[in-house]
Amino acid sequence: MIDRGRYAALLDPEYWTYIDAVTARHLPAIVDMPVDQERAFYDEMAAAFHTGRPAGVETEDGAIPLADRTIPFRRYRLDGRSPRAAILYFHGGGFVFGGLDSHDDICADVCDETGFAVISIDYRLAPEHLHPAAFEDAVAAFDWLVAGTEIPIVLCGESAGGNLAAAVAHATRERPRPAVGQVLIYPSLGGDPSAGSYVEHAEAPLLSTADLAFYKQVRTGQAAGPGDATLEPLLDADFAGLPPTVIVTAQCDPLSSDGETYRDRILAAGGRAAWLNEGRLTHSFLRARKRAPRAGEAMTDIVAAIVALGEGRWPY
Repeated sequence: MIDRGRYAALLDPEYWTYIDAVTARHLPAIVDMPVDQERAFYDEMAAAFHTGRPAGVETEDGAIPLADRTIPFRRYRLDGRSPRAAILYFHGGGFVFGGLDSHDDICADVCDETGFAVISIDYRLAPEHLHPAAFEDAVAAFDWLVAGTEIPIVLCGESAGGNLAAAVAHATRERPRPAVGQVLIYPSLGGDPSAGSYVEHAEAPLLSTADLAFYKQVRTGQAAGPGDATLEPLLDADFAGLPPTVIVTAQCDPLSSDGETYRDRILAAGGRAAWLNEGRLTHSFLRARKRAPRAGEAMTDIVAAIVALGEGRWPY
């Protein structure tokens, strides 16, 4: 149960209108509700918050051909411009919800504000496709994009998509052409559930630790194997050689400690990493970027991070 009195003091007042609008449309994850019904609620919520695409952003839908399947994608680019870099984007939704349409306006805005091409991937979802299906699709999409373009590639994703972006960075860091950077937005990385924000914000608005446990159970079908970094990147024993990394989290989110821990592991291994913990916000704040100024400011930080990494700069 949300402690509204406590979070009234912690969260931006204008942001509460977004929280109330989401909770009115999208129920928390419920174990005994059919997945199709939950997805319908999620898709309706995403459609209600869709802000439209900026003028000049063009899209093209396609499919990545693999030996046993295809992976749908949507490419965004600015009309008449040759992009300086490409963003491989993985949507959120707990590995259970979401697709090309649920985060369409976010991808369009990222394309518009960075000037980079954005390629959004419709990876396979659980429970129909258990782990490592989403991870395998994410890596396959990266390899396909590398083969098809010579411009730098920045990995980016939010929530579950942040997990996938990081897992791809770990798995492909020794490839001849690794990603030039990764921007992880309130990612789920597999931190210690008994410490930090997991305890402090266990019942935060819009994402609780009970939700996280539900999504993990659905994704794996049962208990995860020990030390599986493709499932939870913080379980990796080696953080050397990762691309420059920016993790953007929300102050009032059980996952915010994952950003701090991930940054510290990369720094300890000699890499470049920055952690931006956006104050007075919760998980999923990107949907509020045009509704609440504090969320809009966080979006500005995300765009700046993507542009810097795509241009080979490190301003942190």
